[in-house]
Amino acid sequence: MSDHVNLTRGLPETALDPAPPAAAERLQAALALPPDRRREAVSDVVSAFPEWSDAWARLGELARDDVEAYACFRVGYHRGLDALRQSGWRGSGYVRWSHPGNRGFLSCLHGLQLAAAAIGETPEEDRCALFLRQLDPAWPPPGLAPGS
Repeated sequence: MSDHVNLTRGLPETALDPAPPAAAERLQAALALPPDRRREAVSDVVSAFPEWSDAWARLGELARDDVEAYACFRVGYHRGLDALRQSGWRGSGYVRWSHPGNRGFLSCLHGLQLAAAAIGETPEEDRCALFLRQLDPAWPPPGLAPGS
C-alpha cells in the first residue's frame, strides 16, 4: 500500500502564450488604419502569422459577408486547437478568457458560433455555445453579450 496521495484541484487549465510582439504590433497598426484599408492590412498580418488565432478573429470581424466570416473564424478556431494541443491541452479542461493568450482562440469560437447562426447552421451554433461554456464557465466575459 502506498503512502502517497495524489490530490487534484479539478480540471486542468491551459493558457496559450501571448502573440509574438511583432505580430501584435502589426495587428494593432492594421486595425488603426482607415476602414477602407483595414481588411487588407489585417489579411497581410494573417498571411505573416497564419498560426495566430487572434489575427483570424479580427479578419473574421472584417469579413465581407457571413460565409467569409464563417471561414475565417473556422480556420482561426482550428489553428487555436493546434496551439492548445501543442501547449498540452488534451481535449478537456479550462481555456479561460482571463488569460490574454486564449482570447484569439475563444474569439474565433465565439465568432464561429455567431457566423453559424447567421447562415442557419443551428447544430454548429449550439455546439460552439456549449463548448465556450465548457472551456470557460464564466463565459461570456464582461462586456461581451452571448449573442454579439
